[in-house]
Amino acid sequence: MSTRFRGYLPVVVDVETGGFNARTDALLEVAAVLLTMDDDGTLRREATYVQHIDPFEGANLEQSALDFTGIDPWSPDREAVPEREGLSEIFNPIRKSVKAHDCKRAILVGHNATFDHNFLFAASMRADIKRNPFHPFSTFDTATLAGLAYGHTVLAQACKLAGIPFSNKEAHSAAYDAEKTADLFCGIVNRWRDLGGYPPPLVDDGSDQ
Repeated sequence: MSTRFRGYLPVVVDVETGGFNARTDALLEVAAVLLTMDDDGTLRREATYVQHIDPFEGANLEQSALDFTGIDPWSPDREAVPEREGLSEIFNPIRKSVKAHDCKRAILVGHNATFDHNFLFAASMRADIKRNPFHPFSTFDTATLAGLAYGHTVLAQACKLAGIPFSNKEAHSAAYDAEKTADLFCGIVNRWRDLGGYPPPLVDDGSDQ
């Protein structure tokens, strides 16, 4: 794993939020999917971690966003926790996986990854978390990769084109979307290998002449 992604461990993340602004809008759910690699180099899902998060004090909640996700931020059934507690529960197994795979840090994989990255880092800063395991700006974006591999950038359609079952009824929960994004990412990486794209062919730069 460490040699495949230059020492980075890809971790698939999906967030559900109270809007689009990472600085002002509430983070409501976080899911992280850890990946592992078989002896033959096949990338696959390993474990999923999910936390329901209480809106931070003063957080904005757009009704249109809540209608879209179906989340009731104040429902006791969510068993939500403060940002610091929830993110710590997400980050701890990620740090252990980074170490187990002999990687130097995690790199976030997401569908439209900038959105998830921005919310994750904004919440980490509010919670004063010093040991965020993720790279501070680099990501792998499956919307871009799916556009290249399958000609479609919408998660549901890209999954269908990749032969991955997708239920619109279950979508827009962080855990479900993260697992489908993980399956899509693993599928693209594995297909690229199977087509002969990785490892790349050695190029003679003439240095031995």
